[in-house]
Amino acid sequence: MLVNADFHLHSCFSAASSKDMVIRNMAPKAKLKGLGLLGTGDALHPGWLDIIEETTSYSGDGIYTFDDMDFILTTEVEGKNRIHHVIIIPDMDIARELSDKLPSNNKGIDGRPKTNYGGVELLELAHEHDCLIGPAHAFTPWTGMYKSFDSIYDCYGKKPDFVELGLSADTDMADTVSELKDFPFLTNSDAHSPWPHRLGREFNQMELEDISYSSIKKAIKHRDIKANYGMVPNLGKYHMTACTKCYKLIDPLVAKDMKMKCDCGGRIKKGVDFRISEIADYDEPKHPSFRPKYVHMMPLAEIIASVYDKGVTTKTVQGLWQKLIDSFKTEIDVLINVGLKDIGHVDSEIASAIESFRNNTLEIVPGGGGQYGKILFKKEVKKPKLVTLDNF
Repeated sequence: MLVNADFHLHSCFSAASSKDMVIRNMAPKAKLKGLGLLGTGDALHPGWLDIIEETTSYSGDGIYTFDDMDFILTTEVEGKNRIHHVIIIPDMDIARELSDKLPSNNKGIDGRPKTNYGGVELLELAHEHDCLIGPAHAFTPWTGMYKSFDSIYDCYGKKPDFVELGLSADTDMADTVSELKDFPFLTNSDAHSPWPHRLGREFNQMELEDISYSSIKKAIKHRDIKANYGMVPNLGKYHMTACTKCYKLIDPLVAKDMKMKCDCGGRIKKGVDFRISEIADYDEPKHPSFRPKYVHMMPLAEIIASVYDKGVTTKTVQGLWQKLIDSFKTEIDVLINVGLKDIGHVDSEIASAIESFRNNTLEIVPGGGGQYGKILFKKEVKKPKLVTLDNF
């Protein structure tokens, strides 16, 4: 069975997360998105585990169900050097045992616990308890594994189970790094709120024997992921090297000359694109035979907002979003499967924007420095200039 799965997200207990990020909200919104399997996030937080147990029914083999939505226990841990790791956990008993064993001063406070364990210790702890583990948003400049290590094996000591790409990278970028040729790639939302423009903004389409921890583990181990769906990388907020204060895009060589200090006084942060170029072994990606397609997409509400130059939560945007969902059932179907002519009957401009995604004909202002990129559906908008050696 083909299942759309988003493993990495957060609960109401994580910093900067919505108080609405609870099972009762996540389940119906995930169904509207078109997901069939959702990670719980924050599965080392005792209070969140209590809520999961109270809210869901146990369907067996690691699956917890509410309102016909299936959940698997997952967590993100911030380890040594502020590197983030994603862990997929077999069941509630193991989650509680891991929580007890992980040395952390804030695991009862923040849904994403901090620990002085590095990748080696976390992998050993995870594998000792039959969990799956890999780097979260592996290339991002603040908390990605490759910000501190040139090799994944230097971080973990041995091979972890997967690599999560993050919003600012895709398969083409990651497959320029030769050591990743044997790894399955996961694309997850890292959502902090339950709305469909956050949940499933990146997801994995997987072939599962059934919805169970055993089947998920087998699919990841056997690299049986059929497709990765995710943001166009240069829409990610750390894709390009840029200032974290004024968000000016700056050539990495210029940034080094500026000692990573912008003339506005802000700090310049190295972009994912440049970091990958530093560790890449190939100029062009070399995809292994098992690597599935990577399909670029963007949350439907954000497409509508860009087309009409309105806020995502405005009545205009939400009304059009709801009209499309009423007509075609799920957001993922609208973005990927529904005929453009049918979408055009609802709104021709939205149909044209979705066609641009499907045909890869987008014009984009890249993101960087903590600011997401923007799509230029309106051609009269001018793209900002990159600060280069020529105009520095």
